[in-house]
Amino acid sequence: MSYSYLTDSTYGKDNVKFLKVKKDKSNPKLHEVMEATVKVLLKGDFDISYTEADNTPIVPTDTVKNTILILAKQYDTWPTEKFAAKLALHFTSKYSHVSGVTVEIYQDRWVKYNVDGKESLHSFVHQGPEKKIVFLDYDEKNGPSNYLLTTSIKDLTVLKSTNSMFYGYNKCEYTTLKPTTDRILSTDVFALWEWNCSKLGCLKSIAQGAKDSTFDSVYVSARDITLDIFAKENSASVQATMFNMATAILKKAPEVSYVTYELPNKHYLLFDLKWFRGLENDNELFYPSPHPNGLIKCRVGRKTAKL
Repeated sequence: MSYSYLTDSTYGKDNVKFLKVKKDKSNPKLHEVMEATVKVLLKGDFDISYTEADNTPIVPTDTVKNTILILAKQYDTWPTEKFAAKLALHFTSKYSHVSGVTVEIYQDRWVKYNVDGKESLHSFVHQGPEKKIVFLDYDEKNGPSNYLLTTSIKDLTVLKSTNSMFYGYNKCEYTTLKPTTDRILSTDVFALWEWNCSKLGCLKSIAQGAKDSTFDSVYVSARDITLDIFAKENSASVQATMFNMATAILKKAPEVSYVTYELPNKHYLLFDLKWFRGLENDNELFYPSPHPNGLIKCRVGRKTAKL
């Protein structure tokens, strides 16, 4: 009798990178660009490769990499939700023993800039570490109408120098934090929304582009809502602000079931300069403290009417 058994497995290729140029058919000098990093992991009947050292069923990870690049050349990769669906359907249809796929795509943010007062046709500025991330988990046995699809924004760094408060919190003998009605608020936004597959439709239609406009518009709305509420709200706490952001996205996007935010509270500490001739520091000079930092998370769903 064998001492151990395999409970679960998956494998594939990670960090497959490409930059794709989309050229306008009516003006070949008018371009869009997409820089992406793709991970594809296969699920299926691969047990003997682990338990019996039999590589017969293995689709080499190099083949997975080649497939990603060839499909990126042959098909439209905008938006990345569509491309993820294309990849998942390809691998589960190409290989009979591949029963499921997880796909994760990180997309860099490249934005055109103005030249001589007009938007450039083909010149872009890289927007720092900010990424759009798409994650798809698909099992063929559940059919193309059942899957998990999420889209997220990661490392959108924001700061406002006022209109942030924090007071009225629980205090005990370990509390040293002083309440404030005026502080710097800064964070690296991670915002994720879970799509409702019953409202999006099957992966086949997604792969064909039926929901391209939905994916694009919700992404723009979620990003705009995040920035808008962050700027305008006199924040009572990170918790209250992130809940308001999530609620606004749910109101705007009926195809979304849940919204998650993770916001690290990046601290800027006011220098006490009274030791120097009583010099006052009226929220003007701060020390950026990299750690420790607060980390606040929430997942917000939509209330359903009771029957």
